[in-house]
Amino acid sequence: MLGLMILCSLLTGTSGHTFLNVFISDGESVRLSCVSASTDCTSTRWIYDRERSSGAVELFIEGMKNNDIERHERLSLGSDCSLNIYKATTEDHGHYTCRQYVNTQEYTDDVVNLNVLHVSPSSSQTEIRPGRSFSLSCQLYVYDGYSCVNLFHNEGINLVWKNKSDVDLQSDSRYQISFSREHCNSSLTTTLLDEDDNTQWRCEITKGDKVQTSVRYTVTYSATQTTTQVSPAVAALLGLPALIALWFICKKRADKADLTPVTPPAADVHENTDDVAYAEVIISRNKCPERPNVQSDDHVTYAAIGGANAGGQEEVRRFC
Repeated sequence: MLGLMILCSLLTGTSGHTFLNVFISDGESVRLSCVSASTDCTSTRWIYDRERSSGAVELFIEGMKNNDIERHERLSLGSDCSLNIYKATTEDHGHYTCRQYVNTQEYTDDVVNLNVLHVSPSSSQTEIRPGRSFSLSCQLYVYDGYSCVNLFHNEGINLVWKNKSDVDLQSDSRYQISFSREHCNSSLTTTLLDEDDNTQWRCEITKGDKVQTSVRYTVTYSATQTTTQVSPAVAALLGLPALIALWFICKKRADKADLTPVTPPAADVHENTDDVAYAEVIISRNKCPERPNVQSDDHVTYAAIGGANAGGQEEVRRFC
């Protein structure tokens, strides 16, 4: 939605010429009025000049847009021949002239200086967190043909820092604020506290007690992830108790294990089983009384080997 910004000054020149100072914040849409416009805009030209050395560019000629410029998609002409700029950036600041031709030789100019306010952190900020120094720069971009000194002195313009409670930070000793009229810049520096996360500071352009425009900046702390580095030796020590516990569990289970006897499959008495052998292993305790000096906790193992004898009967031999 395009909004008509507050006009900071209106100075009437000769032959109907007018001069306007308009202040907006970076990213706002703006409407620049053409006071002397005709009803159909066919005799209207909008001319833009950012720097005196770069030369002027015609944005609209006889009401028709010049599509050869980079930002032509963000420009439009209103029904009253005003110039609309959609989401203006710092690149849009400069000197705009609405020229109305009375005839082929006579015309009137309505001049608008568009000044764009921008806030950004210092380029050296690599990490934003409590205990670190933090700096913000509030920069007003103005046409170089109209100096900051003249703008601030003649128009009574100031740059003011405030917090979200609308308190002027100039009087708070926690903040260091410096202002340069020559460069149209005001900087704020402070040491961040825990409670500053998601806090908001605001830079305003004021004229007297009236705010012309402002830009807000929200401080967001850097997301830090703490990673604990563990050496291989420490990791081995940390894992040793688990390995010991696992060894005891396995040993206990092994001590209690009995091998389940293998039951040979039922065989037909008429079937020849000479080529089949079965093994039976039994783990028991104290089953061999013939063995001398057997301790009460000794393990005794029996083996039984079965097979078919010559008479077709199963023969089982047990060994201790």
